[in-house]
Amino acid sequence: MDAIDQLIDPELDQDYLKEVLLELLRIPSPSGRTDVIMQFVGERLQDIGVPFELTRRGAMIADLPGNGGGSLRRAVVVHTDTIGCMVRELKPTGRLSVVPVGTHSARFSEGTRVTIFTDDIDRSYTGTILPNKASGHAFGDAIDEQPVGWEHVEVRVDEKVRDDRDLRALGIKVGDFVAQVASPIITRSGFVNSRHLDDKAGVAAALTAVKALIDQGCALEVSARLLITISEEVGHGASSGITSDVAELLSIDAAVVAPGQTTKETGVTVAMQDLHGPFDYHLTRRLCALAERAKVEHTRDVFRYYRSDVAAALEAGAETRAALIGFGVDATHGHERTHLDSILATARLLGLYLQTPLTFRTWDAEPQGPLSRFPSTAVQPVRREPELDPEADDLVLNEPFPELDEEDGAWYGAPGSGPPGAGGRKGDRGLAGPDREEG
Repeated sequence: MDAIDQLIDPELDQDYLKEVLLELLRIPSPSGRTDVIMQFVGERLQDIGVPFELTRRGAMIADLPGNGGGSLRRAVVVHTDTIGCMVRELKPTGRLSVVPVGTHSARFSEGTRVTIFTDDIDRSYTGTILPNKASGHAFGDAIDEQPVGWEHVEVRVDEKVRDDRDLRALGIKVGDFVAQVASPIITRSGFVNSRHLDDKAGVAAALTAVKALIDQGCALEVSARLLITISEEVGHGASSGITSDVAELLSIDAAVVAPGQTTKETGVTVAMQDLHGPFDYHLTRRLCALAERAKVEHTRDVFRYYRSDVAAALEAGAETRAALIGFGVDATHGHERTHLDSILATARLLGLYLQTPLTFRTWDAEPQGPLSRFPSTAVQPVRREPELDPEADDLVLNEPFPELDEEDGAWYGAPGSGPPGAGGRKGDRGLAGPDREEG
Protein backbone atom coordinates (compact mmCIF):
# COMPACT_ATOMS: atom_id res chain seq x y z
CA MET A 1 0.00 0.00 0.00
CA ASP A 2 1.33 3.45 -0.89
CA ALA A 3 2.19 5.75 2.01
CA ILE A 4 -0.39 8.28 0.81
CA ASP A 5 -3.13 5.64 1.04
CA GLN A 6 -2.44 5.24 4.75
CA LEU A 7 -3.12 8.90 5.50
CA ILE A 8 -6.49 9.94 6.85
CA ASP A 9 -8.08 12.70 4.80
CA PRO A 10 -9.09 15.20 7.50
CA GLU A 11 -12.81 15.93 7.77
CA LEU A 12 -12.73 19.69 8.14
CA ASP A 13 -15.45 21.40 10.16
CA GLN A 14 -16.42 24.27 7.86
CA ASP A 15 -18.75 25.86 10.41
CA TYR A 16 -15.90 25.90 12.93
CA LEU A 17 -13.59 27.42 10.34
CA LYS A 18 -16.00 30.25 9.54
CA GLU A 19 -16.76 30.93 13.19
CA VAL A 20 -13.10 31.11 14.20
CA LEU A 21 -12.15 33.15 11.14
CA LEU A 22 -14.79 35.81 11.77
CA GLU A 23 -13.89 36.01 15.46
CA LEU A 24 -10.20 36.44 14.63
CA LEU A 25 -10.93 39.14 12.06
CA ARG A 26 -13.06 41.11 14.51
CA ILE A 27 -10.27 41.31 17.10
CA PRO A 28 -7.87 44.19 16.27
CA SER A 29 -4.25 43.01 16.47
CA PRO A 30 -1.71 45.28 14.77
CA SER A 31 1.90 44.25 15.41
CA GLY A 32 2.78 45.38 18.91
CA ARG A 33 -0.76 45.05 20.28
CA THR A 34 -1.63 41.36 20.11
CA ASP A 35 -2.34 40.22 23.68
CA VAL A 36 -6.12 40.01 23.28
CA ILE A 37 -6.06 37.93 20.12
CA MET A 38 -3.53 35.54 21.67
CA GLN A 39 -5.91 35.10 24.60
CA PHE A 40 -8.60 34.10 22.10
CA VAL A 41 -6.33 31.66 20.24
CA GLY A 42 -5.25 30.14 23.54
CA GLU A 43 -8.86 29.54 24.54
CA ARG A 44 -9.51 27.85 21.20
CA LEU A 45 -6.51 25.56 21.68
CA GLN A 46 -7.78 24.69 25.16
CA ASP A 47 -11.18 23.82 23.69
CA ILE A 48 -9.67 21.25 21.32
CA GLY A 49 -7.26 19.89 23.93
CA VAL A 50 -3.88 21.13 22.68
CA PRO A 51 -1.34 22.08 25.38
CA PHE A 52 0.65 25.27 24.86
CA GLU A 53 2.80 27.90 26.53
CA LEU A 54 3.37 31.60 25.93
CA THR A 55 6.70 33.35 25.65
CA ARG A 56 7.29 36.44 27.75
CA ARG A 57 6.49 38.59 24.70
CA GLY A 58 3.25 36.73 24.05
CA ALA A 59 4.01 34.35 21.17
CA MET A 60 2.49 30.89 21.53
CA ILE A 61 4.06 27.44 21.28
CA ALA A 62 1.68 24.46 21.15
CA ASP A 63 2.75 20.83 20.88
CA LEU A 64 1.16 17.89 19.09
CA PRO A 65 2.78 14.59 20.11
CA GLY A 66 3.89 12.06 17.52
CA ASN A 67 3.86 8.28 17.72
CA GLY A 68 7.11 7.65 15.90
CA GLY A 69 9.40 8.32 18.82
CA GLY A 70 12.72 10.09 18.50
CA SER A 71 13.64 13.64 19.33
CA LEU A 72 12.91 15.28 15.97
CA ARG A 73 9.85 17.39 15.28
CA ARG A 74 8.42 19.67 12.64
CA ALA A 75 7.04 23.15 13.19
CA VAL A 76 4.05 24.89 11.64
CA VAL A 77 4.06 28.67 11.97
CA VAL A 78 1.28 31.22 11.54
CA HIS A 79 0.96 34.78 12.80
CA THR A 80 -1.84 36.75 14.44
CA ASP A 81 -0.39 40.24 14.03
CA THR A 82 -1.57 42.45 11.20
CA ILE A 83 -0.61 45.67 9.52
CA GLY A 84 -1.85 48.83 11.21
CA CYS A 85 -0.90 52.40 12.11
CA MET A 86 0.46 54.45 14.99
CA VAL A 87 -0.16 58.08 15.94
CA ARG A 88 2.80 60.22 14.89
CA GLU A 89 1.44 63.70 15.61
CA LEU A 90 -1.55 65.45 17.17
CA LYS A 91 -2.21 68.12 14.56
CA PRO A 92 -3.31 71.68 15.40
CA THR A 93 -6.45 71.02 13.33
CA GLY A 94 -7.63 68.26 15.70
CA ARG A 95 -6.69 65.54 13.22
CA LEU A 96 -4.05 62.83 13.68
CA SER A 97 -1.10 62.08 11.44
CA VAL A 98 -0.05 58.43 11.45
CA VAL A 99 2.78 56.14 10.37
CA PRO A 100 2.29 52.57 9.16
CA VAL A 101 2.95 49.53 11.31
CA GLY A 102 4.19 46.96 8.83
CA THR A 103 4.51 47.56 5.11
CA HIS A 104 1.39 48.79 3.33
CA SER A 105 0.32 51.66 1.13
CA ALA A 106 -1.65 54.67 2.35
CA ARG A 107 -3.65 54.34 -0.87
CA PHE A 108 -5.58 51.40 0.60
CA SER A 109 -6.23 53.18 3.89
CA GLU A 110 -7.98 56.22 2.45
CA GLY A 111 -11.59 55.98 3.56
CA THR A 112 -10.91 53.17 6.02
CA ARG A 113 -12.66 53.17 9.39
CA VAL A 114 -10.28 52.85 12.33
CA THR A 115 -10.17 52.37 16.08
CA ILE A 116 -7.76 54.49 18.12
CA PHE A 117 -6.53 52.76 21.28
CA THR A 118 -5.32 54.96 24.14
CA ASP A 119 -3.29 53.83 27.15
CA ASP A 120 -6.51 53.83 29.17
CA ILE A 121 -8.07 50.45 28.33
CA ASP A 122 -11.55 51.91 28.89
CA ARG A 123 -11.06 54.72 26.36
CA SER A 124 -10.87 54.05 22.64
CA TYR A 125 -12.21 56.13 19.79
CA THR A 126 -13.36 55.59 16.23
CA GLY A 127 -12.37 57.58 13.20
CA THR A 128 -11.66 57.55 9.47
CA ILE A 129 -8.42 57.82 7.51
CA LEU A 130 -8.85 60.54 4.89
CA PRO A 131 -6.62 62.28 2.37
CA ASN A 132 -5.53 65.71 3.57
CA LYS A 133 -7.66 67.16 0.79
CA ALA A 134 -10.85 65.15 1.12
CA SER A 135 -13.60 67.34 -0.33
CA GLY A 136 -14.00 68.10 -4.00
CA HIS A 137 -16.30 70.95 -3.06
CA ALA A 138 -13.44 72.60 -1.19
CA PHE A 139 -10.40 71.67 -3.29
CA GLY A 140 -11.76 70.94 -6.75
CA ASP A 141 -9.43 68.97 -9.01
CA ALA A 142 -6.67 69.18 -6.39
CA ILE A 143 -8.15 66.14 -4.63
CA ASP A 144 -7.15 64.04 -7.66
CA GLU A 145 -3.73 65.63 -7.98
CA GLN A 146 -2.45 65.15 -4.41
CA PRO A 147 0.25 62.47 -4.00
CA VAL A 148 -0.20 59.09 -2.31
CA GLY A 149 1.67 58.60 0.96
CA TRP A 150 1.29 58.54 4.71
CA GLU A 151 2.20 62.23 4.94
CA HIS A 152 -0.81 62.94 2.72
CA VAL A 153 -3.46 61.30 4.92
CA GLU A 154 -4.83 62.00 8.38
CA VAL A 155 -7.28 60.51 10.86
CA ARG A 156 -10.54 62.32 11.48
CA VAL A 157 -11.57 61.44 15.04
CA ASP A 158 -15.27 60.95 15.78
CA GLU A 159 -15.24 63.33 18.73
CA LYS A 160 -15.81 67.07 19.21
CA VAL A 161 -12.23 68.19 18.75
CA ARG A 162 -10.98 71.47 17.30
CA ASP A 163 -7.26 71.31 18.06
CA ASP A 164 -4.48 69.23 19.57
CA ARG A 165 -5.45 70.26 23.11
CA ASP A 166 -8.84 68.63 22.66
CA LEU A 167 -7.13 65.47 21.45
CA ARG A 168 -4.91 65.40 24.55
CA ALA A 169 -7.97 65.88 26.73
CA LEU A 170 -9.35 62.67 25.25
CA GLY A 171 -6.19 60.87 26.33
CA ILE A 172 -4.84 60.45 22.78
CA LYS A 173 -1.04 60.50 22.65
CA VAL A 174 1.78 60.01 20.17
CA GLY A 175 2.45 56.27 19.93
CA ASP A 176 -1.16 55.18 20.32
CA PHE A 177 -2.17 52.31 18.03
CA VAL A 178 -4.62 52.90 15.20
CA ALA A 179 -6.22 49.68 13.94
CA GLN A 180 -8.00 49.48 10.61
CA VAL A 181 -11.47 47.97 11.03
CA ALA A 182 -11.61 44.61 9.24
CA SER A 183 -15.35 44.58 8.36
CA PRO A 184 -15.37 40.86 7.43
CA ILE A 185 -18.07 39.48 5.15
CA ILE A 186 -18.54 35.93 3.86
CA THR A 187 -20.70 36.03 0.75
CA ARG A 188 -23.23 33.40 -0.28
CA SER A 189 -20.79 32.31 -2.99
CA GLY A 190 -18.09 31.64 -0.40
CA PHE A 191 -15.85 34.68 -0.87
CA VAL A 192 -14.36 36.20 2.26
CA ASN A 193 -13.92 39.97 2.00
CA SER A 194 -12.01 41.57 4.86
CA ARG A 195 -8.97 43.41 6.00
CA HIS A 196 -6.31 41.29 7.71
CA LEU A 197 -6.95 37.92 6.08
CA ASP A 198 -3.15 37.92 6.24
CA ASP A 199 -2.70 35.89 8.36
CA LYS A 200 -5.89 35.33 10.31
CA ALA A 201 -7.18 33.00 7.61
CA GLY A 202 -3.95 31.04 8.09
CA VAL A 203 -4.53 30.81 11.83
CA ALA A 204 -8.11 29.63 11.21
CA ALA A 205 -6.85 27.03 8.70
CA ALA A 206 -4.27 25.71 11.18
CA LEU A 207 -6.76 25.48 14.06
CA THR A 208 -9.30 23.75 11.81
CA ALA A 209 -6.73 21.21 10.59
CA VAL A 210 -5.50 20.46 14.11
CA LYS A 211 -9.07 20.07 15.39
CA ALA A 212 -9.86 17.63 12.56
CA LEU A 213 -6.79 15.51 13.30
CA ILE A 214 -7.67 15.33 16.99
CA ASP A 215 -11.37 14.64 16.39
CA GLN A 216 -10.56 11.79 14.01
CA GLY A 217 -7.80 10.35 16.17
CA CYS A 218 -5.19 10.72 13.43
CA ALA A 219 -1.75 9.54 14.47
CA LEU A 220 1.19 11.82 13.80
CA GLU A 221 4.40 9.94 13.08
CA VAL A 222 6.43 13.05 13.94
CA SER A 223 5.76 15.44 16.80
CA ALA A 224 4.63 18.84 15.61
CA ARG A 225 4.98 22.27 17.13
CA LEU A 226 2.45 24.97 16.30
CA LEU A 227 4.19 28.32 16.62
CA ILE A 228 1.91 31.35 16.57
CA THR A 229 3.95 34.52 16.19
CA ILE A 230 3.06 38.14 16.89
CA SER A 231 5.50 40.25 14.88
CA GLU A 232 5.67 38.82 11.36
CA GLU A 233 4.44 42.03 9.73
CA VAL A 234 7.42 43.96 11.10
CA GLY A 235 9.96 41.30 10.12
CA HIS A 236 10.63 39.47 13.40
CA GLY A 237 8.10 36.65 13.28
CA ALA A 238 9.67 33.25 13.83
CA SER A 239 13.14 34.61 14.54
CA SER A 240 12.84 32.75 17.87
CA GLY A 241 11.04 29.57 18.87
CA ILE A 242 12.58 27.31 16.20
CA THR A 243 14.65 24.98 18.36
CA SER A 244 17.44 22.70 17.14
CA ASP A 245 15.18 19.64 17.16
CA VAL A 246 12.96 21.13 14.43
CA ALA A 247 13.86 19.36 11.18
CA GLU A 248 11.11 20.91 9.04
CA LEU A 249 9.41 24.27 9.19
CA LEU A 250 6.18 25.02 7.32
CA SER A 251 4.78 28.53 7.30
CA ILE A 252 1.14 29.25 6.39
CA ASP A 253 0.47 32.73 5.07
CA ALA A 254 -1.35 34.70 2.39
CA ALA A 255 -0.45 33.83 -1.21
CA VAL A 256 -0.59 36.61 -3.76
CA VAL A 257 -3.37 36.68 -6.37
CA ALA A 258 -2.46 39.19 -9.08
CA PRO A 259 -1.58 39.41 -12.79
CA GLY A 260 1.68 37.56 -13.38
CA GLN A 261 1.07 35.19 -10.45
CA THR A 262 -0.28 31.64 -10.70
CA THR A 263 -1.99 31.69 -7.28
CA LYS A 264 -5.76 31.26 -7.29
CA GLU A 265 -8.42 32.16 -4.74
CA THR A 266 -9.80 28.62 -4.82
CA GLY A 267 -6.80 26.45 -3.95
CA VAL A 268 -3.62 26.25 -1.92
CA THR A 269 -0.32 27.64 -3.20
CA VAL A 270 3.09 26.10 -2.59
CA ALA A 271 5.59 28.95 -2.74
CA MET A 272 8.87 28.09 -4.46
CA GLN A 273 10.66 31.37 -3.72
CA ASP A 274 10.04 34.74 -2.11
CA LEU A 275 12.06 37.90 -1.52
CA HIS A 276 14.27 35.96 0.88
CA GLY A 277 15.18 33.32 -1.71
CA PRO A 278 14.19 29.75 -2.68
CA PHE A 279 12.41 27.52 -0.21
CA ASP A 280 13.73 24.02 0.48
CA TYR A 281 13.93 22.04 -2.75
CA HIS A 282 12.81 18.71 -1.32
CA LEU A 283 10.11 19.91 1.05
CA THR A 284 8.39 22.14 -1.51
CA ARG A 285 8.24 19.37 -4.09
CA ARG A 286 7.08 16.92 -1.48
CA LEU A 287 4.17 19.22 -0.63
CA CYS A 288 3.29 19.66 -4.31
CA ALA A 289 3.33 15.93 -4.86
CA LEU A 290 1.24 15.29 -1.74
CA ALA A 291 -1.37 17.76 -3.00
CA GLU A 292 -1.27 16.14 -6.44
CA ARG A 293 -1.83 12.62 -5.17
CA ALA A 294 -4.54 13.70 -2.69
CA LYS A 295 -6.25 15.79 -5.40
CA VAL A 296 -6.01 19.01 -3.42
CA GLU A 297 -6.32 21.99 -5.79
CA HIS A 298 -2.92 23.66 -5.76
CA THR A 299 -0.48 25.79 -7.71
CA ARG A 300 3.21 26.65 -7.50
CA ASP A 301 4.18 30.31 -7.40
CA VAL A 302 7.08 32.71 -6.93
CA PHE A 303 6.68 35.93 -4.93
CA ARG A 304 8.97 38.88 -5.68
CA TYR A 305 7.94 41.39 -3.01
CA TYR A 306 7.05 39.09 -0.16
CA ARG A 307 8.60 37.59 2.94
CA SER A 308 7.21 35.53 5.82
CA ASP A 309 8.01 33.87 9.13
CA VAL A 310 10.30 31.51 7.23
CA ALA A 311 12.65 34.34 6.29
CA ALA A 312 12.84 35.52 9.89
CA ALA A 313 13.62 32.00 11.11
CA LEU A 314 16.32 31.29 8.54
CA GLU A 315 17.92 34.70 8.93
CA ALA A 316 18.07 34.06 12.68
CA GLY A 317 20.06 30.89 11.98
CA ALA A 318 17.46 28.11 12.12
CA GLU A 319 19.03 25.00 10.58
CA THR A 320 15.88 23.44 9.19
CA ARG A 321 14.18 22.63 5.92
CA ALA A 322 11.62 25.35 5.34
CA ALA A 323 8.64 25.85 3.05
CA LEU A 324 5.53 28.00 2.76
CA ILE A 325 1.98 27.26 1.70
CA GLY A 326 -0.77 29.81 1.42
CA PHE A 327 -4.38 30.59 0.71
CA GLY A 328 -4.91 32.83 -2.33
CA VAL A 329 -5.59 36.47 -1.46
CA ASP A 330 -6.49 39.20 -3.91
CA ALA A 331 -5.32 42.76 -3.05
CA THR A 332 -2.99 41.68 -0.23
CA HIS A 333 -2.41 44.28 2.50
CA GLY A 334 -5.30 46.23 1.01
CA HIS A 335 -8.97 45.38 0.63
CA GLU A 336 -8.33 41.67 0.75
CA ARG A 337 -10.43 38.79 -0.56
CA THR A 338 -10.09 35.02 -0.58
CA HIS A 339 -12.48 32.10 -0.91
CA LEU A 340 -13.40 29.50 1.69
CA ASP A 341 -12.25 26.83 -0.78
CA SER A 342 -8.72 28.21 -0.61
CA ILE A 343 -8.62 28.21 3.19
CA LEU A 344 -10.05 24.69 3.27
CA ALA A 345 -7.51 23.46 0.71
CA THR A 346 -4.74 24.91 2.85
CA ALA A 347 -6.11 23.24 5.98
CA ARG A 348 -6.51 19.93 4.17
CA LEU A 349 -2.95 19.92 2.84
CA LEU A 350 -1.67 20.79 6.32
CA GLY A 351 -3.70 17.96 7.86
CA LEU A 352 -2.27 15.46 5.40
CA TYR A 353 1.28 16.75 5.71
CA LEU A 354 1.28 16.46 9.50
CA GLN A 355 0.62 12.71 9.19
CA THR A 356 3.66 12.05 6.99
CA PRO A 357 7.20 11.17 8.02
CA LEU A 358 9.95 13.74 7.76
CA THR A 359 11.39 14.28 4.30
CA PHE A 360 14.72 12.70 5.30
CA ARG A 361 14.27 11.05 8.65
CA THR A 362 17.81 9.78 9.06
CA TRP A 363 19.84 12.48 7.35
CA ASP A 364 17.88 15.26 9.03
CA ALA A 365 18.27 13.64 12.46
CA GLU A 366 21.60 15.40 13.01
CA PRO A 367 22.67 18.97 12.19
CA GLN A 368 25.74 17.66 10.33
CA GLY A 369 26.76 14.44 8.58
CA PRO A 370 29.37 12.97 6.26
CA LEU A 371 29.32 13.41 2.50
CA SER A 372 28.95 9.65 2.05
CA ARG A 373 25.46 9.81 3.59
CA PHE A 374 24.30 13.00 1.87
CA PRO A 375 21.35 12.22 -0.52
CA SER A 376 22.84 14.45 -3.24
CA THR A 377 22.12 13.34 -6.79
CA ALA A 378 19.95 10.42 -5.72
CA VAL A 379 17.10 12.83 -5.07
CA GLN A 380 18.27 15.97 -6.87
CA PRO A 381 19.76 14.72 -10.16
CA VAL A 382 21.50 17.15 -12.49
CA ARG A 383 22.94 17.14 -16.01
CA ARG A 384 26.55 18.19 -16.33
CA GLU A 385 27.53 20.69 -18.96
CA PRO A 386 28.43 18.64 -22.04
CA GLU A 387 31.85 18.43 -23.62
CA LEU A 388 30.81 16.72 -26.87
CA ASP A 389 27.39 15.08 -27.05
CA PRO A 390 24.78 17.11 -25.11
CA GLU A 391 22.37 14.14 -25.18
CA ALA A 392 24.77 11.57 -23.78
CA ASP A 393 23.24 9.48 -21.00
CA ASP A 394 26.45 9.46 -18.96
CA LEU A 395 26.14 13.22 -18.45
CA VAL A 396 23.27 12.65 -16.00
CA LEU A 397 24.46 12.70 -12.41
CA ASN A 398 21.94 10.45 -10.68
CA GLU A 399 23.81 7.93 -8.57
CA PRO A 400 21.74 5.29 -6.75
CA PHE A 401 21.42 5.72 -3.01
CA PRO A 402 20.36 2.33 -1.58
CA GLU A 403 19.58 3.66 1.88
CA LEU A 404 16.68 5.60 0.40
CA ASP A 405 14.87 2.39 -0.40
CA GLU A 406 15.30 0.95 3.07
CA GLU A 407 12.89 3.44 4.61
CA ASP A 408 9.36 2.19 5.14
CA GLY A 409 6.83 4.19 3.17
CA ALA A 410 9.51 6.16 1.36
CA TRP A 411 8.16 8.42 -1.36
CA TYR A 412 9.46 11.32 -3.31
CA GLY A 413 8.55 13.01 -6.56
CA ALA A 414 5.43 13.09 -8.67
CA PRO A 415 4.55 10.07 -10.81
CA GLY A 416 6.89 9.80 -13.76
CA SER A 417 9.26 12.41 -12.41
CA GLY A 418 12.97 12.22 -12.99
CA PRO A 419 15.58 13.81 -15.24
CA PRO A 420 15.75 13.18 -18.97
CA GLY A 421 17.55 9.92 -19.65
CA ALA A 422 17.67 8.96 -15.98
CA GLY A 423 15.01 6.29 -16.14
CA GLY A 424 13.29 4.80 -13.13
CA ARG A 425 15.01 4.05 -9.86
CA LYS A 426 14.70 0.93 -7.74
CA GLY A 427 12.11 1.50 -5.05
CA ASP A 428 10.49 4.48 -6.80
CA ARG A 429 6.94 4.40 -5.52
CA GLY A 430 5.68 7.21 -7.73
CA LEU A 431 4.20 8.96 -4.72
CA ALA A 432 3.90 12.59 -4.18
CA GLY A 433 6.57 13.93 -2.02
CA PRO A 434 7.41 12.67 1.41
CA ASP A 435 10.06 10.23 1.87
CA ARG A 436 12.90 9.43 -0.40
CA GLU A 437 15.17 8.69 2.51
CA GLU A 438 18.82 8.36 2.72
CA GLY A 439 18.93 5.86 5.48
